[in-house]
Amino acid sequence: MAENDWVPDSGAPLFPPGPVPGGHVPQPPAGAAPGPAPTPDQPFLDVPGSVPSTKIQAWLWLVFAVAGFLVGQIVALAAGSVAGVVAGESSAQMKVISLASEPPEWYVVSTLLGLWLGFFGAPWVASRAQGTRHFLRDMGVRFKLIDLVGIVIGLGGQLLIGILYAPFQHEIHNFNAPSQKLTGGSHGGGFLVIALATVIAAPFMEELFFRGLLLKSLVRLWAPVATTPGVARATGVVVAVVIDGLLFGLAHGELVQLAGLAVFGMMLATVSYRTGRLGMNMVAHASFNLVAVIVILHQRGGVIF
Repeated sequence: MAENDWVPDSGAPLFPPGPVPGGHVPQPPAGAAPGPAPTPDQPFLDVPGSVPSTKIQAWLWLVFAVAGFLVGQIVALAAGSVAGVVAGESSAQMKVISLASEPPEWYVVSTLLGLWLGFFGAPWVASRAQGTRHFLRDMGVRFKLIDLVGIVIGLGGQLLIGILYAPFQHEIHNFNAPSQKLTGGSHGGGFLVIALATVIAAPFMEELFFRGLLLKSLVRLWAPVATTPGVARATGVVVAVVIDGLLFGLAHGELVQLAGLAVFGMMLATVSYRTGRLGMNMVAHASFNLVAVIVILHQRGGVIF
């Protein structure tokens, strides 16, 4: 075997989950090829080599999550302002646009890109600073054919929310207002770009942040690692899932839709924890958003040009 070949002991975790000085995960020798990523679908805590591996790391991941969310909000505002300058809008006009129910497509796209910078940057920094530095593996980004079940989960999520809000449908006016604001006054190619961003890019970025970074840190903090699952561990996982779902709902900034988004966020968190990866809930999230886009298209009479 060559000097730089690095192979973990047979049967041993690639990166032991136990505490280490300073809360940092041991790294393989420089130039070593990474070992194979865990493939079985199993709960996050049971996946060998999963990070964050200690409570110290989990707290740091939470710090990165908060910082990433704030940075995303700030960059989104800045990006929208820059786009407004390019479009020749005055500061007074920009204030009106930011509060509009159907903002122009250039404003929607620029603010989404700014927000996603924080959503992608925080997990990346967490993996580099307090992880194995194998970004996709640390966040659990893996797909399998069975992830197509996520389509059913996404459609079921929309159905469940419809049932949840059915008793209040007469009191809720313009329930689809957030979706309309996202698609804005776009038409033609602009609508297509925003629709693709909503169905493909948004689920990837949001799942990376809320389930890849945030949920893992919450689970590590609340649920003890144990060879045999017990009441304490199950309770901790439930607490983490509930908190993750609530934060997911709150992050969208829509009071009326908060309960529905929180419930769907909990569904996604449960799927992610049980599978130990993000593939199935990314598909579910995409399917969920696709329904919203189709509803908006239907409201426009099926015409986007």
